[in-house]
Amino acid sequence: MPLSDVEPRLDSADPAEQFATYLDYYRAVVDRKLDGMTDTQTRTSLLPSGWTPLELLTHLVHMERRWFVWGFLGEQVANPWGDNVDDRPESPWHVPDDVGRGELIAALHAGGERTREILARHDLAERGAVGGRFVVGDGTPPTLAWICFHVLQEYARHAGHLDVVRELADGETGE
Repeated sequence: MPLSDVEPRLDSADPAEQFATYLDYYRAVVDRKLDGMTDTQTRTSLLPSGWTPLELLTHLVHMERRWFVWGFLGEQVANPWGDNVDDRPESPWHVPDDVGRGELIAALHAGGERTREILARHDLAERGAVGGRFVVGDGTPPTLAWICFHVLQEYARHAGHLDVVRELADGETGE
């Protein structure tokens, strides 16, 4: 039984389809949470840690691409850490002034399509390729299943963060 009216109603024994469906669900949650916020609200931090909703959105776009395209497939991607101030994983999130919500939401959903393609073409037990995110000497790359779990928990955690920020921004609550 779904926990809400918008949670996926997929009853499948196929774990790859479950992952794809729930990743789609959380992308849609993020989209809904940001829908209706003004540009100023998406670029303003309401938290002591200082991140903005738009910075969290760019983090999600880059995070999914880092794990599935650069990580699992081993493809080279432009600016894999482009969500960070100086393209380093330990630096704060950053969004250039000329990048807006619409552009990032489109990138979020395009990345989701790419993830769905990867999940349709690869076995969950397959390990990530060496040559992108994973390099020789760093140990065995994770399985696609591990990557799916990791990305899914990132989305769930950050969707919860957006719940709080949206309520602080304008009182909006809900799914």
